[in-house]
Amino acid sequence: MAMMTVNKLEPGMVALSPIVTKRGQVIAKEGTELNSQLIAKLTFYKIDEVDVKVPEIKIETVVEPEEEIVPVAKKAYVSDTITYMQRLKASPKFQQFQTDYALNIEYLKENFEAIIAGADSDCADMLLENVESLFRGKTSLELFDMLHLMRTVNDTVYAHSLNVALTSRAIGKWLKLPKDDLDCLTVAGVLHDIGKTQIPSDILNKPGKYTDEEWELVKSHPLMGNRILKNKGFDNRIPTAALQHHERFDGSGYPRGLTAYEIDDFASIIAIADVYDAMTSARSHRDPLCSFQVIAEFEKEGIKKYNASYILTFLERIANTYNNSRVILSDARVGRVVYINKRNLSRPVIELDSGEMLDLSSSANRGITIHSIL
Repeated sequence: MAMMTVNKLEPGMVALSPIVTKRGQVIAKEGTELNSQLIAKLTFYKIDEVDVKVPEIKIETVVEPEEEIVPVAKKAYVSDTITYMQRLKASPKFQQFQTDYALNIEYLKENFEAIIAGADSDCADMLLENVESLFRGKTSLELFDMLHLMRTVNDTVYAHSLNVALTSRAIGKWLKLPKDDLDCLTVAGVLHDIGKTQIPSDILNKPGKYTDEEWELVKSHPLMGNRILKNKGFDNRIPTAALQHHERFDGSGYPRGLTAYEIDDFASIIAIADVYDAMTSARSHRDPLCSFQVIAEFEKEGIKKYNASYILTFLERIANTYNNSRVILSDARVGRVVYINKRNLSRPVIELDSGEMLDLSSSANRGITIHSIL
């Protein structure tokens, strides 16, 4: 047996005592055999040492079989047919993101429960650090595409909260917010929907239309979230964002029907990230929308509902993130985005695989839209 630092652990070692987090949560019982996923989890929870049994190394005599001549198949070069998204999904960078993302979801659940039970704002720094670790070292394109690849995670509270935090941080960086404000915005994004934990999951995840009573209950989650977060030492903008993230600039939001600059700046930013994540996620009645489809929805009716400087910055940056991306059009043709029309961000100029240039903003092409990004 030996006390061993986490960075020296290897799969196959056995825990000789329960492994617990600093909050007392047991994440591995005595006798558990370690695997790579559990070792990553220990690193995530910042556990320094573990009491383990190192398996004995068995030395076996290996008898070499007689050499057999096997015909070598001709290698197929298919790189041209593999999409960018397929390459990203197979990359070690995304696989690490996927592992860290899943661990973040577990950590969020633990912290939400602690805050609801009465814990104060001590967890804010750790929540921030974990979100930053997912954000760090990625281009905007990589970040949003990795989030798109995580859409199989069917979770309207914790995964959604994590996505909104990452998207809000991206918007904050695009707006050039000071570091302290950017960090506070990120934590506000993580905690904006904590009130949803107080709504029964069968109502929250109901596939059909809400009854009037159910809708009123769902609409109460901003008030519940504000109540949970108030007076616990958080920056005031964090409980305020929980309260106001469904308010809209034109007064059409809830719970108070606030207008324009009555709405807190952080709540205005998180509102955009919240709607973007909802529209790019699968729902019982539709598939997830691609970014250009979401931009089109915002352009159609959304701009008046949001702080103009924030929504215009967001839409322009998202559109430009996908400049030069390959796309499938609504008429099944395939091409590449070569120019973003600033006055009509959802309808760029496409260079088709045939070589033809197609300006989606022209009246002749109004019936054609971008269906998906490859």
